[in-house]
Amino acid sequence: MNNQYLMRGLRRKMIEGLQQQNLFSKSVLEAMAEVPRHVFVPPAFDRRAYDDQPLPIGLEQTISQPSTVAFQTTLAQVGINDRVLEIGTGSGYQAAVLAQLHCKLCTVERIRDLFLVAQQRLNSMYPGRVRCFLRDGQAGLPECAPYDAIVVTAGAADVPAALIEQLVPGGRLIIPMGEKKLVMHRFTKLDDGLVKTETFGQFKFVPLLGGLLK
Repeated sequence: MNNQYLMRGLRRKMIEGLQQQNLFSKSVLEAMAEVPRHVFVPPAFDRRAYDDQPLPIGLEQTISQPSTVAFQTTLAQVGINDRVLEIGTGSGYQAAVLAQLHCKLCTVERIRDLFLVAQQRLNSMYPGRVRCFLRDGQAGLPECAPYDAIVVTAGAADVPAALIEQLVPGGRLIIPMGEKKLVMHRFTKLDDGLVKTETFGQFKFVPLLGGLLK
């Protein structure tokens, strides 16, 4: 069977499974239906790329399972031309899904080897639509702020204050937080500067770490 045809069928099956959960926005699932997840995982795992599970991408990092990507992206409520920051580029899959929503996307990664591969991949797939930075994500990306949404793809013990500061009024920060158990949080910055907090269940992520790994 032609591999491209096979992957297209597996991706369609993945989307059908996500639709049955009734948790995700139509626009997010439409975006995910256009992104070939198998190109964001090592070749040894391409036949498992559309299973709803995380997969290793090297350097003790993982690509989040599709339902987690769909959930975080749905919570972020990304609109066309919104300014969006992703913390933790990894292999670039979450960034690709966000790019499909036609936002103005910046993404940061602290591990140089992952950054270089993801940057090349994203620039090839979405020329001029994604800006990639080799940075410590805990500090955000102040030179491109403010943001309508920030999506963090690693677990934090506490909310980095810099990320809240870089939101516009009404902006959303989506971040898994906790010590032993990570709970998905959405922080919405209100017009008066206060922050609304919502929680959405437990998830598994690699930890959000500081500094660059070269």
